[in-house]
Amino acid sequence: MNLHITKSKNAESFYICKSYVKANGSTSSTIVRKLGTLEHLLVEHGPTRDDVIAWAKNEVRIETEKYKKEKEAKTVLIPFHADRQLDYGKQVFYRGGYLFLQSIYYQMQMPKVCRKLKQKYKFKYDINAILSDLVYARILEPCSKRSSYKAALEFLEKPSYQLHDIYRALDVLGTECDMIQAELYKNSHFLGQRNDKILYYDCTNYYFEIEQEDGSKKYGKGKEHRPNPIIQMGLFMDGDGIPLAFSLFPGSANEQTSLKPLEKKVLGDFGCRKFIYCSDAGLGSEAIREYNHMGERAYIVTQSIKKLKKEEKEWALSPEGFKRVSDDMPVDITKLPEDDKGLYYKDEPYTTKKLHQRLIITYSPKYALYQKSIRSKQVERAQKMLDSGNTKKNRRNPNDPARFIGKTAVTKDGETAEIRQYLDLDKIAEEEQYDGLYAVCTDLLEDGVGGILKVSEGRWQIEECFRIMKTDFSARPVYLQNENRIKAHFLICFLALALYRFLEKKLEHKYTCEELLDGLKAMNFAQIQEQGFIPLYKREKITDDLHEVCGFRTDYQFITKSKMRTIQKKSKGKE
Repeated sequence: MNLHITKSKNAESFYICKSYVKANGSTSSTIVRKLGTLEHLLVEHGPTRDDVIAWAKNEVRIETEKYKKEKEAKTVLIPFHADRQLDYGKQVFYRGGYLFLQSIYYQMQMPKVCRKLKQKYKFKYDINAILSDLVYARILEPCSKRSSYKAALEFLEKPSYQLHDIYRALDVLGTECDMIQAELYKNSHFLGQRNDKILYYDCTNYYFEIEQEDGSKKYGKGKEHRPNPIIQMGLFMDGDGIPLAFSLFPGSANEQTSLKPLEKKVLGDFGCRKFIYCSDAGLGSEAIREYNHMGERAYIVTQSIKKLKKEEKEWALSPEGFKRVSDDMPVDITKLPEDDKGLYYKDEPYTTKKLHQRLIITYSPKYALYQKSIRSKQVERAQKMLDSGNTKKNRRNPNDPARFIGKTAVTKDGETAEIRQYLDLDKIAEEEQYDGLYAVCTDLLEDGVGGILKVSEGRWQIEECFRIMKTDFSARPVYLQNENRIKAHFLICFLALALYRFLEKKLEHKYTCEELLDGLKAMNFAQIQEQGFIPLYKREKITDDLHEVCGFRTDYQFITKSKMRTIQKKSKGKE
C-alpha cells in the first residue's frame, strides 16, 4: 500500500493505493480508499499539511496491516465503484470447462505426438496448441474452424497462434492421420487397460453442402436421405465404447470393402492381433467372417433370419427347443406371458462352404410385444392410406406402412378393368412370425451363450458414438473441400470423441452425454479487476466429480491469478 496525492487547480486529494502486476507484465495501481481533500482533512488532522501527511501515512500502515491479515486469512477485498464505467474492450468472461478436457488430453499424451510432428515438419506454429483447442472447441462449442478460433480466444489460456496457422496445421494433421491414430492407441494405455479383446465395427456417412461430386465426396445412400454428395466413415470401437480407429472412403463405395484396409491397419500399426470382431449383418458377410476366422481372431455377427436357407429358417421360426439363457432350463415360449422379461435361446451347428459356425436364435417376449405394438400402429396407418386413396410407397423406408397394402387386378370380359388395393393380411402374418426373434452367428463353438449375447448387445455403443459425433459434436454438414483438411476435420471429431469417452469412463458413466456436456459448457469464470476470477457456475454433484477425477479444484469463491496458473499447470499434469 502507498499514499497517493493528486493536485488540481482547486484541491489537493489524498488516496491509499495498491500496486499490482497486469497480465502483460506491466504494473498499475488501484484505489483502495479515498481519504479526502487537504481542505477537509486540515479541520480534523491539522493544523498543518505535514500533520495531515503524517496521519495519512499512519492510515496507509493500518490498511497495509489489515490487508496482510486478510491475505493470511485468504480473504480478498476488491473495491467496486458505482460511478466508474467498464474499461473499453477489456475481456472479463472466460471459458473454463476446457481445463477438464485438457486434463484428459494430456493424459492421452497428445503433446508427445505433436512434438513428433514438429520434429518432422519443422514448422514454427504450436501445433499442439492448435490441435488441443480445436478438440476442446469441438466438444464445448462445435462450429467452423474460424469460429473455433474465436471460441478459443475466450479460454483462460489464449491461443499462441493465428487463424491462418490453423489451416496450415489441418494439412499436416490430415497427412499424418493414420500415425496420430496409432500413437493415440499406444498412449491411451496410460489412462488404464484398454478393453481391446472385443472390437466393434460399423459405418456411417456425412453429407456436404455441395451439389456436385468431387474427390471422395460421391452420391450414395445417405443416412439423412439428403440429395447431397457424402463421404463414408468406418469406425472400430473397443469393448468399453472408446473409439480405436477410423477410415474414410468414397460415398459411392460398398461399405463392406472398407473393413479389411482398416482392420489390417489395426493388426499392423496398432499391434492388436487377438480379438473378437463384432458387427451387424450388413458388415458380417461370408468373406468378412472368413477373414476374421484367421489367426487369433474370432467373430460374433448378427444374422438375418429371413436370409437363412429354407431348412435353417424353418428351425429358427419353430417355437420348439428354446432354453432360458440364465439357467439353460427348457421353456415352451408359446406359454410365456406377454409381459415376461426373460431371454430364451436355442442353438445348433451352422456350416457354410468354408466355415463351421454356430447359429444362436434368441426370443424375447418384451421385444415381441414392442414389435407387435409398432406394427399395429403401422397397420392402422395403412388402413387410413387405403381409406384416403393416398397409397404412395416410400421405397427408401423399409418400415413404410404402405408395404401392407396389396394390389390385385380385377378383370372383366377378359380385360383388366381396374387395380384394386387391399390390406394384405398374409404380409402382416408373415412379419408376425419374426416377432421377438433375433439371430447371432459366431465361430466361438464352445463359449457360453450368455457371454456371446452380452458381446453382441454391446453394439449399441458404436451407434451412440456416431450419434455423439453427428449431433453433439456437429461433425456434419462438412464445408471443407480439400481432401486432407476433410480428413483432419474427422480426425478432430474422432479425438474429441475419444477424449469424451475417456472422461465418461473416469466418471464411471454416472451422467448422460447431455448432462456432462452441459456441465462442462457452464463452467465459466469472470475476471475481477485483474486480481483473479470468480466462478460463474453452480456447484453440483457433477462439478464435484469432475474436480475429483481431474485432480484440481476451481469451485472456490475467489481464485487468485497465481492460483489459476497453478490450476492450469495441474490440468496439464505438470504439478
